[in-house]
Amino acid sequence: MNDFDDLLGRVAAEAAKSERLQAPLTALQLTAAENRLGFRLHPHLAALYRQVGNGGFGPEESLLSLTPAPGSDDETTVVESYLDRLPPADADTWWSWPRGVVPVLDWGCAMVAAVDCLSEDAAVLLFEPNAIRDQDLSGAWFVDAGSLAEWLEVWLSGTGWYEDGAVAGVFGMPLWADAASRLQSKAHPGAPA
Repeated sequence: MNDFDDLLGRVAAEAAKSERLQAPLTALQLTAAENRLGFRLHPHLAALYRQVGNGGFGPEESLLSLTPAPGSDDETTVVESYLDRLPPADADTWWSWPRGVVPVLDWGCAMVAAVDCLSEDAAVLLFEPNAIRDQDLSGAWFVDAGSLAEWLEVWLSGTGWYEDGAVAGVFGMPLWADAASRLQSKAHPGAPA
């Protein structure tokens, strides 16, 4: 058993306490979601959805479902949230969203936690649109955790910036160094037209 498998076990035990926990996805459901996204989820994020549940756990018991959960009225999913943020291929806009960065939790006020599926450790980023200046999106991207594993450990320990009594807050986070280079493209391959 590796360290992430151990972490998954602890996450699953904590997630089981949530009344919002959704059943895990099947391999077929995961593949269908990845096909819609146009890339594979980071293996650690995929393992969460396959082995723990299709959302309803994590910080604030609010991890988004990857795909619509049976019997749920909430249509906000990781796949839809990601696809909705991509500008159409022919759009003349300053708006951009980095390819491979999937929103996994909606903090409210348009702030989202997102996992960089293209990074080695599945960095967890925070998009805070109130930090956008002069149509420069790079200043709105912060590193919440260097890896998904680290982010989950912080949640399990109850020490996240979102917890009551936390002092660091969002703006204690470093800016995402790759934001400018990952946001250069106005349209992303595979974006819906």
